[in-house]
Amino acid sequence: MKRSNSQEQDAVFRDEITKVSDFKFGTRVVNVFDDMVNRSVPYYGEIQRMVAELAADHALPGTSIYDLGCSTGTTLIGLNELVPQDIPFIGIDESAEMISKCDIKLKEAGLTRPYELLVDDLHQQPRIQNASVVILCLTLQFVRPLYRSKLLKNIYEGLNQGGVLILVEKVLAENSVFNRDFIKYYYDYKRRRDYSELEISQKREALENVLIPYKLSENVELLHESGFTHCETFFKWYNFSGIIATKQ
Repeated sequence: MKRSNSQEQDAVFRDEITKVSDFKFGTRVVNVFDDMVNRSVPYYGEIQRMVAELAADHALPGTSIYDLGCSTGTTLIGLNELVPQDIPFIGIDESAEMISKCDIKLKEAGLTRPYELLVDDLHQQPRIQNASVVILCLTLQFVRPLYRSKLLKNIYEGLNQGGVLILVEKVLAENSVFNRDFIKYYYDYKRRRDYSELEISQKREALENVLIPYKLSENVELLHESGFTHCETFFKWYNFSGIIATKQ
């Protein structure tokens, strides 16, 4: 994926930190977020293309598309190229800094369709209505486990019949032996993307209490419990996965 003119290189954890704090999506992270996610998520550009294709095939006239945890708007910009212009976008993120950056990027990308950007906490169950597509791209993993089922049920209720949830997550392996291997391969991937050992270890510590992944099977079980009937895995790379779930 091309780096935008406003994209800065991620150096958040480059220098040694005496006491690493929990990861937050504040100004410092927002400024380098696009570089961070491109270098930290394997096949991120391809995932975004797949999400856009899936969303475009399920978006219906007279409905809306929601991107929960829209961050800097990369997903919405990708959707814009494939989804009919009369379908409005609604982006929600709890970080005001992210929403501000998202608005700038959408304007730079020349979006002319109706769209709305909202600062809201997903733990508080934001209102979702008349949706044909809801996207959670690397977002549910940051929702505290106690609230995940409630959020998914809220999404299910806000989707129209035949609507879909597109979920992309970092996941645990089903077997702890493979989990150790997958984590090792993932850190090797980050080294290939020019992250140092210090950056890898400090970010891991910062995310420890913030990003809590589930197994792929646990996410599917949650989706079924929330009412979704059909769930299909459309992407898998070691400890990353993508699922599309349908409301029948």
